[in-house]
Amino acid sequence: MIAHVATVVGYVAATLLVQGTSHFVVNAGHYAGVAHIRAEPVFALGIASMVIQGSILSAVYARRRSDRPWAALGLAWAFGGFLLSYMALAEAGKYTVPDPASWIAVETVAAAIQYSLIGAVLWLAHRTWRVGPATGLAGRP
Repeated sequence: MIAHVATVVGYVAATLLVQGTSHFVVNAGHYAGVAHIRAEPVFALGIASMVIQGSILSAVYARRRSDRPWAALGLAWAFGGFLLSYMALAEAGKYTVPDPASWIAVETVAAAIQYSLIGAVLWLAHRTWRVGPATGLAGRP
């Protein structure tokens, strides 16, 4: 349970760090040019979405039973690619974005950084707080 909570907290923190920096600092002008974006985002909905996403990713990884960092990174990239297909492609096709190619590039770079960081969080959380079959919480391997 601790690994799951640590993963979700890490997922939310990594997502806020990367996407917050992208949306409000590095690419603020890029997002300001999109007419459908709220001037005042409803952060509670975004946090709820991140908690759900982090929970699903943690549950899937826990069933893999792998201690290899590349397994966590690969799963995070697959999960990120799944979400990126909507964020970069469907949103660019559905909403009035000033430059679809720029939209796809910005979303892809941010997602690559975000899900690489999340892969490390996923591996560390599950490696540090592993549940053993007979002993309960095993702590560090």
